[in-house]
Amino acid sequence: MAINLQKGQRENLNAQKFTIGLGWDTNASSTGAAFDLDASVFMLGANSKLVADEYFVFYNNAKSPDGAVTHTGDNLTGDGDGDDESILVDLSKINSAVQEICVVVTIHDAADRKQNFGQVRNSFIRVVDENNNVLVKYELDEDFSVETAIEFGRIYKKDSQWKFEAVGAGMKGGLEDYLKKYN
Repeated sequence: MAINLQKGQRENLNAQKFTIGLGWDTNASSTGAAFDLDASVFMLGANSKLVADEYFVFYNNAKSPDGAVTHTGDNLTGDGDGDDESILVDLSKINSAVQEICVVVTIHDAADRKQNFGQVRNSFIRVVDENNNVLVKYELDEDFSVETAIEFGRIYKKDSQWKFEAVGAGMKGGLEDYLKKYN
């Protein structure tokens, strides 16, 4: 049975292999441009920085060097039900230096398209095990009217146990702000 989390809530992950699914819908927009949301993963060490540049996983770098994290592809529209983008995780392969996996969603060309997360609805992150059981789910219910990037959640290691935290923190600068923060 899925555990629906609130912002800031944490839960143990009792699976070595799982899929991180992200979903969203866009409001009817007067910007005249399609929405393209992109999921990214930052694999961080104990210092809360990228272990190496190659541990930034996104549509142009779809697999981490250790093979633990794989981005399954870029959804350019968000149309349809269910997960819009998915990230496969196998903790049995993870580089021992990685202590945290941050999951960020950004709006591609948000400034040029005059788009923000206030125009996005039904946003969620969920973790699904190999048997398609939803372990945890976090529905983003805040109105992010100026933010163009949101850290949906993070998976972190504490006392040899991997946990999931529902974060729901936004930034105005887009992906560049997260690259500065974690690099």
